[in-house]
Amino acid sequence: MATVGRYERSDLKKHNQLLSRFRTTVETAFYGNNMVDVTDLAEAYQLAKESGSTIVTDLPVKHTAELGLPEDAKILVENGGKVFGRTARAKIIHGDNQEVDDKLEGIVRDAIYNNRDSLYYKTEGYVGLDEDFMIKAHIAFPEGQENNLYSWLLNFQPVTDTYTEMYARSKKYEEGDIFIYTDPDWRHPDYPLGIAYFEPDKNVACILGMQYFGEFKKGTLTLAWGIAHRNKYVACHGGQKAFYLEDDSSYVASFFGLSGSGKSTLTHDKHANKYNVKVLHDDAFIINLADGSSIALEPAYFDKTQDYPADHPEQDYFVAVQNVGVTLDTDGKKVLVTEDIRNGNGRTVKSRYSTPNRVDKFSEPINAVYWIMKDDALPPLVKIDSAVLGSAFGATLATKRSTAENIKKGESTDKLVIEPYANPFRVYPLSEDFNDFKELLERENMNCYIINTGSFMGKKIPKEVSISVIESMVEKADTFMPFGEVEGMSYLDVPGFNPEMSDSYLQLVKERMQMRLDFMETYNQEQDDQLPDEALDAIRNVIASL
Repeated sequence: MATVGRYERSDLKKHNQLLSRFRTTVETAFYGNNMVDVTDLAEAYQLAKESGSTIVTDLPVKHTAELGLPEDAKILVENGGKVFGRTARAKIIHGDNQEVDDKLEGIVRDAIYNNRDSLYYKTEGYVGLDEDFMIKAHIAFPEGQENNLYSWLLNFQPVTDTYTEMYARSKKYEEGDIFIYTDPDWRHPDYPLGIAYFEPDKNVACILGMQYFGEFKKGTLTLAWGIAHRNKYVACHGGQKAFYLEDDSSYVASFFGLSGSGKSTLTHDKHANKYNVKVLHDDAFIINLADGSSIALEPAYFDKTQDYPADHPEQDYFVAVQNVGVTLDTDGKKVLVTEDIRNGNGRTVKSRYSTPNRVDKFSEPINAVYWIMKDDALPPLVKIDSAVLGSAFGATLATKRSTAENIKKGESTDKLVIEPYANPFRVYPLSEDFNDFKELLERENMNCYIINTGSFMGKKIPKEVSISVIESMVEKADTFMPFGEVEGMSYLDVPGFNPEMSDSYLQLVKERMQMRLDFMETYNQEQDDQLPDEALDAIRNVIASL
């Protein structure tokens, strides 16, 4: 089996590297008398349907038999309160500060003790959909959080006979199962935003004071990505697709960007059916550094609903929905009000059947990495010929926040920010991601690009342009122009979006590159972890050439 969930009694000693004080505290809570096992989706659906916070719509769920749901299952809605997005500032990593750890471990023990008489539901599922990488994960929610329990089981792979057999055959890793304890109603004056407390190397977390489902989804992925990273995979927050061409060749492309950057749009676009396209996932996958293959971590999608009004066919694949409105149609049926009319981050757990061309693994090695950046100093597509520079750009990926995140008061979503590798969920040193992506980009037949899905010099870049530049790479019908005097950088000739290498333009690019260098220098000053000199020098060389 892939991960360790049971132990020889002789191994239950202090020297066991899979155990720790925090992990033992959390896992022990799962065996309490107040814990009720939820073993399948049908049971989870019934619990969510009967929860007082649920709105049962009149919209049927499609593919109920395949999903393991009752034939008459309906789309369920649950809405939260003021906070309707992720709160990255609440993340705390065990091991960064001993004093903080001592305090938080006490808080976790108190939280579990104070809930001793509260009914809890626990369930388990698999993260990773191929025998090469399958991790067992356990999560517990208190009564009243039935919809989050249901959404978690929908989002990840529930335990079924088929997947239990796969898991039994899967590659073994010397890692403990994932355990996550939650209490969304928890409150503490010292932590008004809540706590997402992780001990990454022990695969355990406690998420307190936050009800948004994205916290539990990304909390689970955070630990799974950490396991993957420790076992020579590249952890990827992005989308991946493969183009299968008439000459029997393939082109596997990955798109890295935050929510709202366009990664899902680029991943799922069908390219007017010009190619045989397969989709791995649009949010979470891993790449094997040994052979370049890729594995999806989740079967479902956690999608924004803003682009799917009531008459949009994509609603056919909604299963659970949150932070949206509900009203009556002319037949008196309860239907969804989307387009972010209620708030800025309506979300749905959408079934995999929305993507008929979906697969769970690409055995073919990856061919291209696209860093999605909404940096208006950059044209639609920039090619990076150096693995060091390519990984340095990934480490300084510049983009804009979206309403999927609970940002600080007064912070604008139009502000250009840096989010390394588009992954705010990293729980290991950034330098290790730099080295992983550098190694990936050094592979034979690998290419690296920056794709700008925002605007260029005040001119919006349409989706059609972004799609067309990708197709140019697939068809190798590319005409790249030198990016001024910068070695290792060139831009695709796109009429209407070609830069004039004027002094004022080059000065703007220089400022944006300096922003990236400043980020890396500040990181190295403030963190024990250090980005290598070659990463900083790569950006310095770009600046010097402008």
